[in-house]
Formats: sequence, structure tokens, C-alpha cells
Amino acid sequence: MTAQEIRNAYLQFYKDRGHTIVPRALLVPQDDPTTLFTGSGMQPLIPYLMGQPHPKGTRIVDSQTCLRAQDIEEVGDNRHTTFFEMLGNWSLGDYFKAEQLPWFFEFLVDVVGLDPAKLYVTCFIGDEKNGVPKDEDSAGIWSELFRSKGVEPTVVEIGSEEDGYSKGMQGGRIFYYDASKNWWSRSGKPDNMPVGELGGGDSEVFYEFDFIEHDTKWGENCHVNCDCGRYMEIGNSVFMEYIKTDKGFEKLPKQNVDFGGGMERIAAAKINSPDMFKISVLKPIVDSLETLSGKTYESHTESMRVIADHMRAAVFLAVDGVVPSNTAQGYVMRRLMRRAIRFAFDLGVEQDLTEKGVPVIAGLYKDDYPEVAESEQR
Repeated sequence: MTAQEIRNAYLQFYKDRGHTIVPRALLVPQDDPTTLFTGSGMQPLIPYLMGQPHPKGTRIVDSQTCLRAQDIEEVGDNRHTTFFEMLGNWSLGDYFKAEQLPWFFEFLVDVVGLDPAKLYVTCFIGDEKNGVPKDEDSAGIWSELFRSKGVEPTVVEIGSEEDGYSKGMQGGRIFYYDASKNWWSRSGKPDNMPVGELGGGDSEVFYEFDFIEHDTKWGENCHVNCDCGRYMEIGNSVFMEYIKTDKGFEKLPKQNVDFGGGMERIAAAKINSPDMFKISVLKPIVDSLETLSGKTYESHTESMRVIADHMRAAVFLAVDGVVPSNTAQGYVMRRLMRRAIRFAFDLGVEQDLTEKGVPVIAGLYKDDYPEVAESEQR
């Protein structure tokens, strides 16, 4: 499956389960002056997760284009991009863990075709101080799902990310982590949440590139949240289950599911490659750079990754109405373009970069996002 096929299969999968497909929000938030860009799939859905009725109902699915400018200096390795798509499905007071986890597992294993033996999951270990119990419900559901595919669902308690480097994998499949890794609220950990804030534990899914050896510079032992590259997070189900009151944490009468899965990351898992730039929405851009420059990806890997990412991001910013400038979103767009041009010089490309590159990028997206085709010339 290509990345495009994964996106469309995901939308259809959840449509078949009663979800309404909603269009992506613009990269420039329309009703949130506190942030420059839409940086996550759930960002446009926050009002509805907090209780406002959604006009399309209680089951929503989409693929949201996102941009995180804070990652700009990280681009050049095999997995960081400033622009990416988040596959998202939401239950607004409708279904909960018993539906969400089996559905996502089914999508990954039976639709995308990932090997369940290469999947690992995490759950919230609980917060005794604040009276929030361990998420044994999610761990139990995961145990049944793995067992149904002949995979032994050994459960391991880790705690913090630092604990992971000392404890290691221990033959585990399901791992309990603390609030620093498996809790979501707008204010962070339970201790930091004000009265009236909503939050809950989450359950992440990781894919293993078993041919990557652990690098001990990150820590003595590898674990699923290790940064060595052996494990890559591909999806996270947030269970908005609690509200903080002056008496502590209480269960919400209507509990929400907020899921986000990296479309590019799932596509990389599908081809069993830790190099995001080999998937179907990035490799054609790299191929065009090889043709334009006469250089190879292997010899100029970092430069081609930076150009491919930054040009793709700039194209979607242009589609959403941004123009290069000295301020705000326009400044970020200008910075992306200048950085792409600087790395193009490293390839010996001093002209035709956008003229040759934009049609390639537009061609990758115009079938699924008609607004890209409409904006190509501009």
C-alpha cells in the first residue's frame, strides 16, 4: 500500500464504522490566535473534545495536514519532517476503549498488513497520588488482541522514560509508563492540571525495525520509547476519561476518544523502512532532485531530505494562503524556502528548483486534495 492508499483506506475504514469524514483544517488556524500553525490532528477538534457539540455528530474521522516549525533543525535525519499528516478518529461521548483499540489493531494488521509480531503498545501506569488507577482495561484488550494473532502479550511495568533505559524490554509486548509518557491534558501531567480540566491516559502503538541495533549512547537498554530508532510510534489513542475537581479526579459522564496516527510513519512501517523519505509521498520528490542535480540520494542524503520536506511544507502553506514575509506564518514560509535553496546549492542546483519541484509535489496530492491542483500555478 502507498501512503495515499493508506490514507484513503483509513478514512473508508472508519466511515464504514459510522464516522463522518470531515475535511482538513487549514494549516493556519482560523480561531486560535495563540499558535501560528495547526500542529496536531486534534487541535481543530479541541472545542468538541471539551464538550461543544460537533455539527457532524459523535463519530468523526479525517486526515489533518500539520506543520511544526520547531522541528525545522531536526529535518535531515530519517524521520523528522516539518509537514506531516495525522490520521484521526474521534468519539465524542460515543464509543470508548472496547471499540477503539480493536479497530485500530484491525486496521494496522488486517487492512495495512503489518506483522503483529512487530507491534508493541503502551498504557498508563496510573497515578496513586492523584487517585487515578492503572489502565488495566486497555492492557486487557491489547492482551486479547495480540493473543488472537498468536503473539504472547507479556505485560511489563516500566514507569518513566528513564526507568526504561535501566529496565529494558524484558520480553514485553505491553508496557506501562507513567504520566510523562502516557497521559494527556492541555496542562500536562495530573499535578499541573487546574480544577475543571479534562484529561486521561493514552495508549500508544509502536512498530519495531528489528534490524536496527540499539545504540547505547541513548541508554544502557532499549525500550519502546528509546530514541535509538529501533521502535517508532505510529499511533496514539487518548482516552479523555477524567475531570479534575477540588476533591480530586472524577470520571466524566461522557468520555471521549482522541486518536492520532502518523500517516507517513504508518507508510514507513508498511515498507519496513525507518527512512521516511522512501515512502510514496516523499520519494518522488527525492527522485526529481536526483534528476535535477545529477547527484544521488545516497551521496547527498541530508540535503535532499531537507529540500523535499521544506518544499512540501511551503507548497501547502501556499495552498492555504500564506506568502513569504517578515512576520508570523510568512516568516516561517520564507525560512523554509531559503533553507531549501541553501541545501539546493549543496547539490549544485541554482535554478529551476521550484519550477521543477512544485509540479511533482502537486501531483502527489491533487487527487486527494483538490485545492492543491487549483493553486498549482499560483
